[in-house]
Order: sequence, then C-alpha cells, then structure tokens
Amino acid sequence: MRSITLGQYYPVESPIHKLDPRVKLAVTLIYVISLFFVEGFIGYLVAAVFMAVYIRMSNVPFSFIVRGLKPIIFLLLFSVVFNLFLTSGEVLVQFWIFRITREGVELAVFMAIRLILLIIGSSMMTYTTTPNQLTDGLEKSLGFLRKVNFPIHEISMMMSIALRFIPILVEETDKIMKAQTARGADFEEGSLIQRAKNLIPLLVPLFISAFRRATDLAMAMEARCYHGGDGRTKMKPLRYQHRDKVMYAMMACYLCVIAALRVVL
Repeated sequence: MRSITLGQYYPVESPIHKLDPRVKLAVTLIYVISLFFVEGFIGYLVAAVFMAVYIRMSNVPFSFIVRGLKPIIFLLLFSVVFNLFLTSGEVLVQFWIFRITREGVELAVFMAIRLILLIIGSSMMTYTTTPNQLTDGLEKSLGFLRKVNFPIHEISMMMSIALRFIPILVEETDKIMKAQTARGADFEEGSLIQRAKNLIPLLVPLFISAFRRATDLAMAMEARCYHGGDGRTKMKPLRYQHRDKVMYAMMACYLCVIAALRVVL
C-alpha cells in the first residue's frame, strides 16, 4: 500500500518547488493534453525528455516516482496486451487464434509510454506542491468563474483536502491490514469471492476511521470560525516571479516542438 504516492508531497529544495502553483497547474494540464497529440517515436522522445528535465529540476528521487507506478502495472499490462493482439495490420507472428502485427506492437509501445508519462506528469504536481499552495493556485486560476457565482474557494478546498487525505488513508489501510494479519486474517489466498469477503474486516474500520477524521476536520474548521473564502486574505499572496516566466517560456518551446513534429510527421 505504501507504493501509492499520489497526493504525497515530497519536501525538498528545488526550482520546481519554488514555482507559483498556477504555473505548475498550467504545465501539468498542458503536458497531459499534449500527450494525446504526440505522434511517432520522436514525438514521444521529446515528451519524455521534457519530463526528465522537469523531474531533474524538481530533485524528487526517481525511485520515489517509479514506486508510484506500481499500482498501475495491471492497467498497463492490460492496455499493452489489448492493443498488441487486437490491432489489425501487417502480421509478424501468428499462433492459434492470436496474431501480433507490426501496427499492434507500435501502438502497444506508444500506449504504454503515454500512460506512464500521464501518471508521472500528473503526479509531479502533488510531489512539488503543498495542499495549501494547490488550493491557492486553483482558486486564483479559476477566479474568473466568480462572475457566475461559482464556489471557487470551496471547490478548491475540497480538492486539496481530498488529495491530502489519500496518503493518510493509505497509511491507515496499511496499519489496519497489519493488525488484521496479526489476528489471523488472510488477504492473499482463496478464490476471488473469498478474498473479496476477507476485505470486509479491512473496509469497515477504514470507513469508520475516514468518517472520524472528516468529523474532526469539520469541527476544527468550525472552531476556527471558517466560513468559506469570502473576505479572507492570504498570508502569502501569489505573485509571478522571473522563474515562473522562464517555465512558461520552456512550456511554449515544448509545445512549438510538438506542433512542428506533428506537421512534419
């Protein structure tokens, strides 16, 4: 369970950590969208190089990032196998009712690379941004929706709290699993139905703990007279710095290269 790193903040000094959260939100959104327009080996190579530079600038250990990919291994394998055997084209290998085509191999490889880059690219935002910064960044970025009375602050707060609770609930699940295993519970053996039934002693205390934490958080917010974002000021107002403009320029260059490759290829 500790391999789930989504929502975890990795505290370290780096240029990426110091960026304005609005910049990191924009970079993440644009990068994820760009992956669906990338074509060919060179395009994916450019996307991978950009992410490698971004990771290097963040000083987040690569082993920590790879650990976050473990929960998607099954989805990754399913996607690769699905595209490998069900894509028509020039046949390379054929046995029984299965056949592997050249187009299927290319599509499976590119799909795996895209999925890995999607997970890493979206996770880098939470690795380098605290929940408070994420809330401020979302609220500031979506400020134009206030004109239609959209509850920006409340939505931003809900999203940041949800991300913050992911590692807490993962840690709580790990503790409950160890406690239940010490009492003789078995979560690995048996049929699929039996293993699903064995999860009941895990899910019940987990839900109770989650509701208890939510209640404690609500009471703490009420005790501090929290009533939403109206009239609230910021201890650290967001202001663009020179490094933020440099990152925007780097992202613009990346988009230009991706667009040029799409036209040429």
